[in-house]
Amino acid sequence: MDAPHFHDDLRGYLDALERRGDLNRVTREVSAHLEAAAETRLSVERRLPAPLFENIAGVAPGFRLLGGVAALSSHPDKPMARVAATLGMPVDTSAADIVDRLCHVMDAPAVPPVVVSRDRAACKQNVLLGDDATLDRFPIPRVHEEDGERYANTWGIVVTSTPDKRWTNWAITRVMYLDGKRMTGLVRPTAHLGKIWQEWVDLGEPMPYALVQGGPPAVCYAGGLPIPHEVDEVDFVGALHGRPVELVACESVDLLVPATSEVVVEGHVSVTRDATEGPFGEYAGYMPTATSQEPVFSVEAITHRDDPIWPLVAEGRPVDETHTVSAVGHAAVVLRALRRAHLPVTLAWMPPSTAAHWLVVTVADDWRERLPGLDTAALCHRIGEVLSEVPSGRLASHVFVLDDDIDPTDDADLMWALGTRVHPTLRREEWTGPILPLVACYTPEERQRGRGPVVVHDALQAPAGAGRQVQSSFAQAYPAEIRARVLAAQQRTARTGPKCR
Repeated sequence: MDAPHFHDDLRGYLDALERRGDLNRVTREVSAHLEAAAETRLSVERRLPAPLFENIAGVAPGFRLLGGVAALSSHPDKPMARVAATLGMPVDTSAADIVDRLCHVMDAPAVPPVVVSRDRAACKQNVLLGDDATLDRFPIPRVHEEDGERYANTWGIVVTSTPDKRWTNWAITRVMYLDGKRMTGLVRPTAHLGKIWQEWVDLGEPMPYALVQGGPPAVCYAGGLPIPHEVDEVDFVGALHGRPVELVACESVDLLVPATSEVVVEGHVSVTRDATEGPFGEYAGYMPTATSQEPVFSVEAITHRDDPIWPLVAEGRPVDETHTVSAVGHAAVVLRALRRAHLPVTLAWMPPSTAAHWLVVTVADDWRERLPGLDTAALCHRIGEVLSEVPSGRLASHVFVLDDDIDPTDDADLMWALGTRVHPTLRREEWTGPILPLVACYTPEERQRGRGPVVVHDALQAPAGAGRQVQSSFAQAYPAEIRARVLAAQQRTARTGPKCR
């Protein structure tokens, strides 16, 4: 991957978006109370350029909000352009190639970070300590009307480390504003953040943390990827970039953060769950009413760049950043697991338009030669076995196994295949086990237990020439010489323009 595609800070990435016409500088006064999030949500739903709000009511001039940072692009022919650019890939990289690249990097040698001095770190341009370190200086957005409070984090990373420093984790987790000096956020026991927090609880000590807003684009994206347990995300980003990430020491806690971050909030997380967090509009596209008891994040120091940018995700119906991260990241993990099981899988994909509630697996046309003696049911069973052993394989309620004549990243192609190849009642197998309680299609009882079914649908066709139907498509319904003639005519028309008589 070519180094020029990488952006070491958020501002370079935004400059690139602007050059491509995919950034909207909003100069009118906008409120951080619902209005900025509402415009962000509209831009996501209508595939408009990413809004950069440059005039926020109630805060100092220069403080900015950014929406849609890694949502789908406003360019119809390059829907994944923002995601690709975020990860340091050419903007015309396909969804399939993005998944394949992440799958490859998961097995690449780690590239550890380097530490730079404070005078080289842009995030140290302003250092706020004591009473000056207050969130009330910043445009903390209220995202949905029914949310429990404003949300200080929807796209930043929470940096934590185990007490013995063996593992540092970067995690995107929602964090809710309580007041200028306190926040609370989701600290699930099964999540990496929750596991590290528990080690500090066992010692009876509050956990140091740093909340990074507006870090290098790949850093924030990596915080939402299902990186393996006790693997540092910073090493993964270094491997993705092919060079180390530059970090700098925090002011009040023993942690390192990306040196080009827009804002860094530092402090400690309490050892008890004393705050009520939520509700918050979730990625399934519905507004839940559930709350939970979570630890308190104290605010003890804040550093920030001049004219800082605070990103927000107006989470909801697809497709926003929660879907472009989860769909791509978990698909890469699934693809890696299936390849490690030596199954002839060409792609795994969680369609973002389904809120990542579906998983599609495509297999190579020659799979019968590569796995002699297996029929379609046996192959789908083996796929189900692998998925049941991988947490990412349990996140989708439906798994569809298709031949790779279908591009699952093309919704039109996928919908046609599912409508014509999936039997209403036959060729399916249920796998009951752990589920993600946020998956909306399960019953309240299943979500409460965290257990339910995942259905694997065998939608594979008969072998070519042995009962497989020929598609009535341009590619299959016409002789090669006719197709070549038509394509040549189309190319001539594209060069000269259509002629009217």
